[in-house]
Amino acid sequence: MASESQHRPVETVETAFDIVDVLKRDDGAGITDIADELGLAKSTVHRHVKTLESRGLLVREGDVYRISTWFLDYGIHVRNRHRLYDVARPKVDELAAETNEKVWCVIEEHGMGVHIYGAEGRHSVKTHARIGQRTYLHQFAAGKAILAHLPDDRIESILEDYGLAAQTDQTITERDTLYDQLATIRDRGYAFNREESVIGVHAVGAPIRNESGTAIGAISVAGPANRLRDDLMTEELPSLLLGATNEVEINLAHS
Repeated sequence: MASESQHRPVETVETAFDIVDVLKRDDGAGITDIADELGLAKSTVHRHVKTLESRGLLVREGDVYRISTWFLDYGIHVRNRHRLYDVARPKVDELAAETNEKVWCVIEEHGMGVHIYGAEGRHSVKTHARIGQRTYLHQFAAGKAILAHLPDDRIESILEDYGLAAQTDQTITERDTLYDQLATIRDRGYAFNREESVIGVHAVGAPIRNESGTAIGAISVAGPANRLRDDLMTEELPSLLLGATNEVEINLAHS
């Protein structure tokens, strides 16, 4: 049996990743700024930064350190090896061309939604969503579609870990309200996002499930609230999404 010390986090590794998080969030920073933000000694930060730089993970521009393109290589490798990426990509492209809106494929990892592929239609609007972005599942349509099709104990674990933070004043922040909505999503097979992640933007999302019915990802269509409404929002897009996700599920099962 593993001892307690074997499960204890390695502080030097945690510090290295804390520094990387700061550099990503701030789009680069100097030693003093990193030390102040993390409450660490400058000498400690300096040792970590120089080690990361020597391994090619950081680049230096004057007194500012930034994340290097090593992370791009890692990210593309991870995305390309995911089964859902290759199978879902053609349907995402097809939906974007058919709807003229922004279409995303999202997976769940460590209780968060991760955007692994997106395609733009002719009338797509720009939002903060981007490939590789990690988002709380309860805040957007694809995330809620995934959450609704996870085992109950997994849903509870995710909510315990992350809570129900608000992205906008329309985001669900009460557990009872979320559970009621997840039950509805489970019954009808798709989820709505009405300005819950971006003000002025609506979306519809449908899960991609494995043979046991558990969600392994989702596809969503997003667009301006004044365009995604009425029958388009509640009937046409759900029908298109359910057809697309069903096709992806079949192809996954036989790939």
